[in-house]
This record gives sequence, structure tokens and C-alpha cells, in this order.
Amino acid sequence: MRALIPLVLVSGLFGVSACGSSQMPAYDGPQVTQIYVSKERRKLYLLHDKDVLKEYQIHLGFAPKGAKRQSGDGRTPEGLYMIDRRNENSRYHLSLGISYPNRKDVEVARAFGVDPGGDIFIHGEENGRTKKRDWTAGCIAVRDREIEEIYAMVQDGTPIYIEP
Repeated sequence: MRALIPLVLVSGLFGVSACGSSQMPAYDGPQVTQIYVSKERRKLYLLHDKDVLKEYQIHLGFAPKGAKRQSGDGRTPEGLYMIDRRNENSRYHLSLGISYPNRKDVEVARAFGVDPGGDIFIHGEENGRTKKRDWTAGCIAVRDREIEEIYAMVQDGTPIYIEP
């Protein structure tokens, strides 16, 4: 995705539905078929085929350069993964689980004699507060209102590609 994909207008695709004590957006638009993350640009794109539905500024792990190799390294993974779980009771407002580590990640970590880590998510802010750039332990963070949109738009099983 070196060249940016044309933006599709999505105004009017969000309504609001009640979910617990907060107002959650309901999404009635094109299916998100892929998530694309550019660590260098600090951007997350929700795609329907090749069309960009939404884009978001992101925060990464506290040591964002390079692919995640082990637990505690502060890096955000790179490669192809899937959204594999949801947490509406996240410490970070809401969260979508990323299927890290995959088989390759486990093999690389094993070769170095380290634990690959896990529990990588796309999530909101901690206690509703925006933090400095790149503050997570390896996750992808957005504002709370943005994770609400992402949570409504993205289904489990959606592929996510994270590029350096």
C-alpha cells in the first residue's frame, strides 16, 4: 500500500445504539474486509476491498522500530494476523485482539530462546486519557471514540496487515 487508496465517503453510515452505560455507534455500511496498519505513518486504515472506509492516527508500543520478537520489548508486531477476539470490558475502553504470536513469531522467539509474548490488541485510551506518542506495551492505541467505531465496524476473523 505504498500509494494511498482512494477514500470512500462514509458519512451517514453510523447511528448510535446503547451498549451498557456508554453510547456505542452502530455501523451499517460496507464490510471491513481488511485492516492495514503503517507503523511509519502512525496510521490504521479500515478497508473494504481496496477502498479506504476510515483512517485513524495511532500510538504504538514504546519501542516502535522493528518487529516484536519477545515479551516486554515494547514493539508492535509486523506481518499478517487476524482479529481473533473482542473485549468490551477492557482496561483501555474496548479492545480487539490481534492473533499475535503466529507460528512464525513463535519459531523466531524459540530460536532466540525467548518468550514471544502475546495479548496484542487494538484498543482505546487508558482511563479516557490521551497519552504521549507510542506508550503501549506493543498494542495499537486510538482515542476512545475511535475504538468505538472500529469495534462496531470490524468483525472477528478480519485480516490485519501491520507494515513497518
